Amino acid sequence: MTTSSAFDAPPGRARRVLCVGAAVMDTLFRVRTLPTGQGKILPYDMLQIAEGMASSAAFAVARLGGHASLWGAVGNDDTGERIIVDLSESGIDTSGMLRVEGARSAISTILVDDYGERLIVPFYDAGLHETVKPVTRHDVSFFDAVLVDVRWPKLALRTLLAARDAGKPAILDGDVAGDGVIEMLAPAASHIVFSQPAAERLTGAAELVKVVGLLKRKFEHAFISVTAGENGSFWFDDLTGDVFHLAAPKVRAVDTLAAGDIFHGAFALAVAEGLPIAETMRWASMAAALKCQVFGGRTGAPTRAEVGDALRDYDVGVSRSARLTL
Repeated sequence: MTTSSAFDAPPGRARRVLCVGAAVMDTLFRVRTLPTGQGKILPYDMLQIAEGMASSAAFAVARLGGHASLWGAVGNDDTGERIIVDLSESGIDTSGMLRVEGARSAISTILVDDYGERLIVPFYDAGLHETVKPVTRHDVSFFDAVLVDVRWPKLALRTLLAARDAGKPAILDGDVAGDGVIEMLAPAASHIVFSQPAAERLTGAAELVKVVGLLKRKFEHAFISVTAGENGSFWFDDLTGDVFHLAAPKVRAVDTLAAGDIFHGAFALAVAEGLPIAETMRWASMAAALKCQVFGGRTGAPTRAEVGDALRDYDVGVSRSARLTL
């Protein structure tokens, strides 16, 4: 059984995490089952909310007691204004957001079924990310950690490099991306947390212990982890050479949308706070699991107190899956 004291906020100011990447206006429809062909499907609930990988991660940081800043891009349109207002009212510092003339803000339509699975139809205007501002060591020196996603690769790379130069944790959300994006960003990251689909695509393997080993051989400089939904998370321990596994908390999934983003936000805040890696993975896993119990994408992100309460009854241990020779 885990005590929550290990996960209490550290003394002093709230740790500051910069999130870089997607900001999208999502329309969520709740349906009984996902469609399997053409026709009409009638939802029984709906919600419009600003989120996206980096945006949802930033919200998780704020909900867990950190100070979250977001660098993303929206069009200079009504949707873009709604996105910024929504995220700002959610406790995220959006002063670094870019409004792009002539580009349309990102939108997506998402169906979520009664089993928590989803179907996502996103639209990103290529013009949103054509402008890339310079990022210096000074620009990121005010943050305790940086987290980037793969939706704005050029800005993500500049931010990771600046964070590395400033001696800050430079964390990459290694989700499925266009050809060459992960390979471009990973060398600049100090920590990479891959989704299972991205990890399998990158390695051509399916057995997750093997996948972690292949990724570690490819990116030896970085902490490597793979999240696998209900199958938990795996990571390579640089001190022992072991691949460790943490089982996912058992929950009834209502909506898995943004669960991975909540994991990344919790992970980034824990790293910023200096939490040991096993506790970091446990904390992030619980935050993601609690989110899955709530319909509404990122709105299900738990508070620090809620995660702490849940961890008191979370007695699943970390297990060593294999020892690898690199």
